[in-house]
Amino acid sequence: MEYELHPHEASILNELRERSTPEDIAKKAGIPLDAVMRASSWLCTKSLIKIEEKIFEEIKLDKEGVLYSAEGLPERRLINAITEEASLADLRQKFNESEINIALGWLNKKKQAILEKGFIKVIDRSETADEKLLKTLKEKGIMRSYELDSAQKQGLELLKKRKEVIKTAEKRSIWLIPTEEGIKTGKTITSTALSQLTPEMLVSGEWKGKKFRPYDACVYIKPEYPAKRHPLQRLIAEIRDMFCEMGFKEISGPIAQSAFWNFDALFQPQDHPARDMHDTFYLKTPSKIEIPDYDRFKKNVTETHENGWTTGSTGWGYKWSEDIAKKPILRTHTTAVTCRYLSTLKKQDFPSKVFCIGKTFRNEAVDYKHLPEFYQVEGIIVDEDANFRNLLGILKEFYDRMGCKVRFRPGYFPYTEMSVEPEVFIEEKNAWVELGGAGIFRPEVVKPLLGFDCPVLAWGLGLDRVVALNLGLNDIRNLYLSDLASLSAEKAV
Repeated sequence: MEYELHPHEASILNELRERSTPEDIAKKAGIPLDAVMRASSWLCTKSLIKIEEKIFEEIKLDKEGVLYSAEGLPERRLINAITEEASLADLRQKFNESEINIALGWLNKKKQAILEKGFIKVIDRSETADEKLLKTLKEKGIMRSYELDSAQKQGLELLKKRKEVIKTAEKRSIWLIPTEEGIKTGKTITSTALSQLTPEMLVSGEWKGKKFRPYDACVYIKPEYPAKRHPLQRLIAEIRDMFCEMGFKEISGPIAQSAFWNFDALFQPQDHPARDMHDTFYLKTPSKIEIPDYDRFKKNVTETHENGWTTGSTGWGYKWSEDIAKKPILRTHTTAVTCRYLSTLKKQDFPSKVFCIGKTFRNEAVDYKHLPEFYQVEGIIVDEDANFRNLLGILKEFYDRMGCKVRFRPGYFPYTEMSVEPEVFIEEKNAWVELGGAGIFRPEVVKPLLGFDCPVLAWGLGLDRVVALNLGLNDIRNLYLSDLASLSAEKAV
């Protein structure tokens, strides 16, 4: 059979007459080692060579081994000090107690001496397998486990039981072995076709009359598995596309926020339990966060909290503190982002539909449906014609697309009225789980930021729970486990 060979394949077959390592072939053929490995793989698919791989131990002397190879093992030194038998008292004059104990232990294991009534009697002076291997290691420096005969393997097991005598490391060897067809082909190769057409050949005309090697589409190539998005990130991307398809614009904001945007601007009183340390993560640095355009909102927000301002509300009836509003926190919801966006709008911007996907932080106890760090999807619609039915329609559309069975339960939030809590049914737990909150922003939120009242539909939904349900998980903690088997099963996107 005739083969169209790459020049590197031909070089390998020319040099490979018996089993050799890739390193030897690279040296003989004068080609790089990585080129030898690639060409060897091609030759293997053509059944011209076989590739044999071995895992072996590389063995060399350690610190104590160097000493023992020069002076002898403790038991050998003890034997050499005894003519036929000797008392322990006499031996203690020549050796320390530790050496004697080590030597006696090994002499007993090897059955070379016995201890009776304080006297040691030698019964076998022959050189043992571990001693012979020590000498060989001293001469060669490094040995490989596949080079050892049965006696040397026995010696290796004995030496492994001692501390710091030998060092072993797992290594891998590759051998190239020509097949009969490969040997025959190697002997008959006289010329090889060119594998590529270069610019220089085109300019010089050298390509004319040359034979070019055809491309073999059937050659086996080791498959490459593409990288995949984490399933959580994949579904976040799908949710992003979903809202964009519904005509929303994405916005974003900083994770570290002032309490003003996270709480105060949302008409959440400064003594509300959610602001406590057991619910909110406060930052030590910086000590405070200044609020952009603060003077534009200060009077409005202050009076709204204290007496309701012109919103028709009575407010919360306390003295509002600017210092508390400037405290830095990790945002507890992405509503802080949509709230800041609301403050930038003017009437000519209506209608406005925006959403935000980002991480939020709460000092939660960890369980199947709570984490201290989680994703939230937030959105608002600012439109003078918007109503509560529009809000329910958008939420239902979202959960339907996510494949969730949803129901709506009346809820309460300091910053929305009417308010609703979407709940999704988890079959495995036979329970409805609340996934966030939604409603129409109260005038106490909208008017201080916009300067006038207008319907603003708002929602903030826990994304991790929705994604977990979509993936068939009933515990959101599983989203963050590095389970390669389940991650590999996920489709690549």
